[in-house]
Amino acid sequence: QVQLLESGGGSVQAGGSLRLSCAASGNSWRWNCMGWFRQAPDKAREGVATIAFFGMPTYRDSVEGRFTISKDMDRNTWSLEMNNLRPEDTGTYYCAASSEEGGSCYLYTRNFDYWGQGTQVTVSS
Repeated sequence: QVQLLESGGGSVQAGGSLRLSCAASGNSWRWNCMGWFRQAPDKAREGVATIAFFGMPTYRDSVEGRFTISKDMDRNTWSLEMNNLRPEDTGTYYCAASSEEGGSCYLYTRNFDYWGQGTQVTVSS
């Protein structure tokens, strides 16, 4: 059974930093895409950052220059380094992975078929 487990959420003040990590297990295949999404109360889940097994990362505009996604495929993990956090970054953050070889890794939830349970990030002003 495939599992994705997030860690590293928490509460910080605006301008602070957090690092989220996702550990995958149970997959016998190589991920095509890995990513991070977030969901604020009463809002749709949105893509934050994604990265292909072979390729450059993609970021939503509002986090470009502040967030960095990285991967360690030897350990089947990926991370999101978040700096200069803003109150609007508050939400539940989900890691996600795609098993579809050759599929798009763009920031749409439909491009990802495996999801973690989420970790809360709260940024206060």
